[in-house]
Amino acid sequence: MIGDKIRILGIDPGLRVTGFGVIDKNGSNLIYVGSGCIKTSEGELPARLKSILDSLNEVIAQYRPECTAVEQVFVNINPKSTLLLGQARGVAICAAVINNLMVAEYTALQIKQAVVGNGHAKKDQVQEMVMRLLNLTSSPSADAADALACAICHAHAEVGLGKIPLIGYRMKRGRLV
Repeated sequence: MIGDKIRILGIDPGLRVTGFGVIDKNGSNLIYVGSGCIKTSEGELPARLKSILDSLNEVIAQYRPECTAVEQVFVNINPKSTLLLGQARGVAICAAVINNLMVAEYTALQIKQAVVGNGHAKKDQVQEMVMRLLNLTSSPSADAADALACAICHAHAEVGLGKIPLIGYRMKRGRLV
């Protein structure tokens, strides 16, 4: 971190598609650096998880972020899907930790609230606001937009919480726990 500038990697974990987005926060300015999607092929779970880990390590090496923001897993109707998503999320966190990056976690509700102002916003609303906040000329894919939104949420949280270190904490009902 140089002065008030920090580079943030946002990750939207998924077993089929993991979105990533990198922004710089310079004072109150948010600057788009890069984004994309890591897609895994059908196959055995360990190979797919390794593919996510290897690709995130490449992203980290290329963009050199100083911290990482990861979307938390929500529990859905299908427990098997939730467990698989949790494993992809664990790999994303491990990639950050292996590379000595701080990891902050945010719920989808917190991310949407920070970016759109409505915790129940739809995906297209998140994409539109990410475009506006980062002055993008075209809309990123839904997964990349979610990852950028996660990074934006962290940039706002860092300011809003008076730059309280978030390592080991998470937000619950607007409070650090």
